Amino acid sequence: MKNANPLEIELKLALPTTSLEAVERHPLLAESAETLTLANTYFDTPNGALSRAGIALRLRRQGDRTLQTVKTRGQGGGGLSTRQEWEWSVNGALDLDALAALPPFEGTLDEALGKLAPVLATDFVRRRWLVEHQGSTIELVLDQGEIRAGEARATIQELELELKAGNAESLWALALALAEAIPLRPSESSKAARGNQLSRGAWPLPDATTPSQWLHRGLIALDAHLDSADDTFQADAKSAFTALTTHSELDETLRPTAQTLLDTFDTRGSDPHFGHAALALAHRLAIESALS
Repeated sequence: MKNANPLEIELKLALPTTSLEAVERHPLLAESAETLTLANTYFDTPNGALSRAGIALRLRRQGDRTLQTVKTRGQGGGGLSTRQEWEWSVNGALDLDALAALPPFEGTLDEALGKLAPVLATDFVRRRWLVEHQGSTIELVLDQGEIRAGEARATIQELELELKAGNAESLWALALALAEAIPLRPSESSKAARGNQLSRGAWPLPDATTPSQWLHRGLIALDAHLDSADDTFQADAKSAFTALTTHSELDETLRPTAQTLLDTFDTRGSDPHFGHAALALAHRLAIESALS
């Protein structure tokens, strides 16, 4: 089984369609990318036991190879997540015996193994680069494709930065460097989470009281708008960013950056300043949270 130390550290960035050309011509991505076609099926019980527990289980078909992957709920914010991940080759069907031996399936979830069925799918083309940045090795991927949950559909168009060796700070540094020239933004929602919300037709927003929570709420609202096409989520996002900007607990040195986030909200699809401000705020607020 792969991943003896099953920890994935990843930063997810959503891209508007207008950003694709800027990604492809960015000097950090000058080398040719490896291109993969990936077909993924996610499994859960009829009552959603895995999704409620923050577990994603998928089979990924890549050519004649099938990989089984288990991921836990990510810890972090501002697009950065740290989570456990186990992945290994299978013969095309779920390996229930190996699943039963994993920590996430100990206890009550063990009962779910006999009730698993396909619930959603993601099919996308992945372009992959290995980037050396500030002494770290980072896998940067550009995913383009579709999420399918029953009859519902949503578009996949995102960058993912995964730390392969080095320091997680380099993920923030690389994302900020990309955001100087590319309109993008942090995304708080995994493909599996987006698919689950799409299948339910419901996109709940988290409560917020602190600056980091208001930023998180605003980014979740933008993810919800992307998949639901409900413009009320845009209003929710702008309200969240307004609350962040005016919050009494926000460090005074961050207020100009928060104001930039709010000022560029309506042009975020074409203005890289929005995404750069969102990343800078997420980074600083994550540091403050770790120190508190």
